[in-house]
Amino acid sequence: MRREPGLRERALRLLARREHSRAELARKLQAHAGPEDELETLLDELARRKLLSDERYAEARARVLSRRFGAARIARDLRASGVEEHLAERALNVGRATEAERARDVWRRKFRTPPTTREERAKQMRFLQSRGFSFDAIRAAVGGKDE
Repeated sequence: MRREPGLRERALRLLARREHSRAELARKLQAHAGPEDELETLLDELARRKLLSDERYAEARARVLSRRFGAARIARDLRASGVEEHLAERALNVGRATEAERARDVWRRKFRTPPTTREERAKQMRFLQSRGFSFDAIRAAVGGKDE
């Protein structure tokens, strides 16, 4: 007969798969935490042992999302994951320098050819805006600067 894994074992399994923010891990474990389980104590211990780190999570998540999204969208995702504002900003500063280049790559994968009409240009700009890119990065990508 199989026994149910304990709270600590569940936390370690989740952390072995990928980085989690403290708030995200707490939310996932909450359903399995009984009244006698000290979820906060476990999270504190994992953080103290450097197995759980919001800073590491923010950097990893920003790196993954930066392939497809701009700084605004990444910041919104990090805030939704419960990452503190200063940690999110630090993770985003790395990607801001290359935002125009990343916007151009996303634009090329989606559209391949420059817009020929104002409507096409507006559509392409709205697409990049929905991905969270800044106006300067959008203008550089769709406008064809540095090409």
